[in-house]
Amino acid sequence: MENRKEQAVAGKTSGLLALHDCVTWRAKHLGIWQHLTSCITQYESPHYFRDSMQQGAFHRFDHDHFFEAHKGGTRMRDVFDYTTPFGMVGRFADGLFLEQYMRRLLMQRNQVLKHLAEAPEGVRW
Repeated sequence: MENRKEQAVAGKTSGLLALHDCVTWRAKHLGIWQHLTSCITQYESPHYFRDSMQQGAFHRFDHDHFFEAHKGGTRMRDVFDYTTPFGMVGRFADGLFLEQYMRRLLMQRNQVLKHLAEAPEGVRW
């Protein structure tokens, strides 16, 4: 995403991901440049996939993506589950600001995905 300068820098950096594909992202979050590697750990095309963090800032991070036909289109639902690092300090930060930050980030990403999915053929990827 442009405002976070997210860029795929290693692994599969273009095209659609499949089971066991991994990608390393470089992005600026909360004012800090970070690297995050995630892999597709579950995949049931075209209805579901999970990406799980392998390396990054969180102790654990799983992101489930569900897709279902709905009124002539597709409904997408995301479930993300994570554990912050740093014990009590991490849990405090999560309650103070991190959970809301993650929700906003997910909503922004979903808007980008919606735009790409609805774009004319050839504009998508």
